Amino acid sequence: MQSHSQTPRVAVIGGGPAGLMAAQTLAEGGARVDLYDAMPSVGRKFLLAGRGGMNITHAEPFDDFVTRYGAAGAALLPQLQAFGPQQVRDWVHGLGVDTFVGTSGRVFPTDMKAAPLLRAWLHRLRESGVQFHMRHRWQGWRDDALLFATPDGGHTVRADATVLALGGASWARLGSDGAWQALLAPRGVELAPLVPANCGFDVDWSAHFASRHAGEPLTTVAIVSTDAHGRQVRKQGQFVVTGGGVEGSLIYALSAALREQIAADGSATIHLDLLPDWSAERVADEVARPRGARSMSSHLQSRLGIKGVKSGLLRECIGAEEFADPERLARAIKALPVRLLRPRPIDEAISSAGGVRFAALEGAMLKAAPGVFVAGEMVDWEAPTGGYLLTACLAGGLAAGQDVLRWLGRGGESQGA
Repeated sequence: MQSHSQTPRVAVIGGGPAGLMAAQTLAEGGARVDLYDAMPSVGRKFLLAGRGGMNITHAEPFDDFVTRYGAAGAALLPQLQAFGPQQVRDWVHGLGVDTFVGTSGRVFPTDMKAAPLLRAWLHRLRESGVQFHMRHRWQGWRDDALLFATPDGGHTVRADATVLALGGASWARLGSDGAWQALLAPRGVELAPLVPANCGFDVDWSAHFASRHAGEPLTTVAIVSTDAHGRQVRKQGQFVVTGGGVEGSLIYALSAALREQIAADGSATIHLDLLPDWSAERVADEVARPRGARSMSSHLQSRLGIKGVKSGLLRECIGAEEFADPERLARAIKALPVRLLRPRPIDEAISSAGGVRFAALEGAMLKAAPGVFVAGEMVDWEAPTGGYLLTACLAGGLAAGQDVLRWLGRGGESQGA
């Protein structure tokens, strides 16, 4: 623990949710806080993610909520217990923004927008004394001082403690490019490779199928895949066929296990249930009905409502003999194999996995760099979309801020409210 008789100065590097929450916690704890970001303004990924509706957290039972973080759930549990879904909602309400729970359990601001929430938050931070320094790209250290590249040249800063909240490596144009790996690795910080999470996958579609169906949504389907423990997982929802593969919410929900399976085996095969609300027996009965002079495609459209991209997928993924055999076709409708070749590039992913391993941390502080703390997507955890990413970033920022205050001898019991 460090002791400072004067007001300690803390540098927070990164203006996403984790960095902003760390800054809030530190300022409320009595520290002088300077926040640095390479971009012209903070919260850029936060704002872009909120364009379709700002999903801030999820209202499912807490025990279920924690399972969404997979193997990292145990390590994140103390942070989520301190600042979980209900605390996130209370904090948002404290900023003057009302929330509601959607039918899926996702929690949104009443107006569905990210910008008013961010404006209110930044106003609070400025009122609490946080100083913002934009267009400051962190370059590492020079003689134990933080080194930044700015439009006016190199600039060094000395701080009593540092919080790094630099994000992962998705959406580099918004500031998260993973460049910090090259700055931490030489210091002996144990890192897991950054890989895409909540991502799409490449499929070797034929040119005919891709030209006819790229961009079309597959609604009300289910995917059966295998998880990391070899168990079958079935999820229902929707996704989109792209010119070179698949993407969308249902794919993202399974992406972690699919990515790991591809890494281990070279590819992963999912099975699509094109009619998840129909029993296998009902599908078999309808396919087997006499169709007279109608083609099988017309028969499927008439009796089962299979048309468009679903019909195209059947033609794409099974052979002509199987398509003409009612029994085999019925099985394919309920379990159509689609082979995924590789994840899409990390810069296209919604988020990333990997980063600073938990073994490299003591609380939020780097064991290899005392006085340097990390928070948010830099740390080796991942989560599906649905408010889980944002909640863990906020909880991690709060925890990092509290750990800094304790290390500086300032207590650290702020709840980020």
